[in-house]
Amino acid sequence: MTGREPLDVASWLAQHGYPVHPLVPGAKTPAPNCPACTRVEHQPQDCPCHVRRGWCHGFHSATTDLETIRAWWAAEPGFGIGVACGLAGLVVIDVDAHTATLPGRERLLPGIAIHEAVDLTGLQSGFDTLALLAAHRKRLDPCEDTTTLRVRTPSGGMHIWYRTPRSGPRFRSSSGSGTKAALAWQVDIRAANGYIVAPGTRTRAGHYQALPGARRPAPLPLWLVAELTRTGHSVDTTEPQAAAVSSPRPRAPRPAGDGRRVLVSLVEEVRACAANPTGMAFTEKLNRAAFTAGGLAQAGHLDEAECRDLLLQAAAEARPHQSRRNARIVETGLRAGSARPIHPKERT
Repeated sequence: MTGREPLDVASWLAQHGYPVHPLVPGAKTPAPNCPACTRVEHQPQDCPCHVRRGWCHGFHSATTDLETIRAWWAAEPGFGIGVACGLAGLVVIDVDAHTATLPGRERLLPGIAIHEAVDLTGLQSGFDTLALLAAHRKRLDPCEDTTTLRVRTPSGGMHIWYRTPRSGPRFRSSSGSGTKAALAWQVDIRAANGYIVAPGTRTRAGHYQALPGARRPAPLPLWLVAELTRTGHSVDTTEPQAAAVSSPRPRAPRPAGDGRRVLVSLVEEVRACAANPTGMAFTEKLNRAAFTAGGLAQAGHLDEAECRDLLLQAAAEARPHQSRRNARIVETGLRAGSARPIHPKERT
């Protein structure tokens, strides 16, 4: 998308199912409301301007309607481009590189204790804490994930774009310094009820530039699904969402999303056993999760290797001193489950 006119980029995004909305020229903030909406308070979803192709209320006005998009950029060719993450089915990891005082160890990776023996010398940004989380989980650092769209920001940060299946888990936006939901210090999440600046947008601070590698978002890795669930990012499916002005993103295969939701729920039950070193039916819960994973993988809904890693990770958190036994339970469950393919609609 580099070097293309904003209207061309906005149109391309809309044609591929990503609702867009205008940003103030030279800035990363949404274009301001019309005078009427500035003076009168009302719910964004009830705004009458949207049916008249107005851009009031930021990402609540996001659309894939090409006529509306052309009208917006005809009115102001210098508009930047925002993408409504929730409507587009995106989870974007926003890695900051701001100068800030390092917080205490307990705030670097919420919910994960960092032993005093771990040398934190040189840790100074979201790049470091995200790499620390990935290393702790023995996973690829998302900043190095060339299979998905990554965007360098003018401030030196990075946006890592992932997509979630339409029927899969949904996640809320957060700040890395938040107290209710946070993935890592200086790592924000842009998802439901949030937006992200599209690559190709220029601001007074600089250019949002796509990095070498994939040019489209890859599926959100299962280990990040689990991490976002663990850190309080899950959105209750009954929570209201902003409606797109026109058609939302194309439908993704329903079974894949349901499969992830089913497995993540069972894995969370295993992980919860860490609250008590004995009992809590740990073996039964781990076996059930492994059996289900084996069936889902055999039916083509999930990747078996990724399931195995996620199960072993959760088991190690709950019962860290019995790794060999954990591995046996997981392998036995996966093998047994693979003999009976499971489709998500069979389970609730």
